[in-house]
Amino acid sequence: MRLGRWTVGGVVHEGLLIDDAAVPFTDGRTVADALALGRDHLDRIAGWADGSPAAALAEVQLLVPLIAASVRDFVTFEEHVEGISASVDGASHVAPEWYEAPTFYFTNPHTLLGDHATVRPPVSSRMDFELEVAAILGGAAGSDGRDLTPAQAARHVFGYTIMNDWSARDVQSREMQVRLGPCKGKDFGTSLGPWIVTADELDPHAHAEGFLELELEAYVNGTRVGHDLLSHMGWPFAELVAYASRDSIVVPGDVLGSGTAGNGGCLAELWGRSGDLWPAPLSAGDDVVLRVEGIGALHGTVGASQPAAAIPPARSHDRVRTRA
Repeated sequence: MRLGRWTVGGVVHEGLLIDDAAVPFTDGRTVADALALGRDHLDRIAGWADGSPAAALAEVQLLVPLIAASVRDFVTFEEHVEGISASVDGASHVAPEWYEAPTFYFTNPHTLLGDHATVRPPVSSRMDFELEVAAILGGAAGSDGRDLTPAQAARHVFGYTIMNDWSARDVQSREMQVRLGPCKGKDFGTSLGPWIVTADELDPHAHAEGFLELELEAYVNGTRVGHDLLSHMGWPFAELVAYASRDSIVVPGDVLGSGTAGNGGCLAELWGRSGDLWPAPLSAGDDVVLRVEGIGALHGTVGASQPAAAIPPARSHDRVRTRA
């Protein structure tokens, strides 16, 4: 089952994407309502669209498929870490700490973009995409989303979507020298879509340990630059959810990105391996298409940047501890 949000005739609808039709939920129900119910109630959710007038999928504009409660983005592909460290830090390496536990950062849920949207990047000479899959969390009866085991966490994985964590690598490299972030190198835009595919649809691709063996591809202006398997993640999604919930809480509507795939899941990995800016960094007008087996394709276009208002450098102080 596919769930999403779209506009047609200037009106926002939420519901199911069935074959080539967009079918809204009845009685004002939303994707958020479906996520709150959770994966154990898919038959009930499917019934919410019974009798609704359908629109041709080709005639609607797809939106971000959910109103996200939060967005965590992990870094789970060892091959990506090897390549990106060479690009950002000048030497390829994987820190021993990477193997100890899955690491993530929070990004901006207010700058999410849907399928075929145009991202407005900061001023950057090293614009990049990131090929990822994101788990979308839902409710689970009897669970408050805290301190979950992997088995408990798996019940919270409602479905999956494609994720493009747009990145300004030069901005990211500068700010991470402060040992915090990334922040402005990332938070200007993240694309999600084209819809949410419920977890049961992808279960046939799961390994015994829970890894999903799905083919991932990235295209820039029609040329394939990346190709990997989602099963190369260092941890399956259930373990990422469990880790996110440790001493914390996960809720319906949370988005957990897999992190960037290897073998060309982003340009910076390729730059790090080649020692050259090839393929060329993204620029205004470039078209990026990410394809994931079993989910679909997510399209995005790079827009023009706009110079930001200047912020002065930090002021140094004499560190007197009392007022004059």
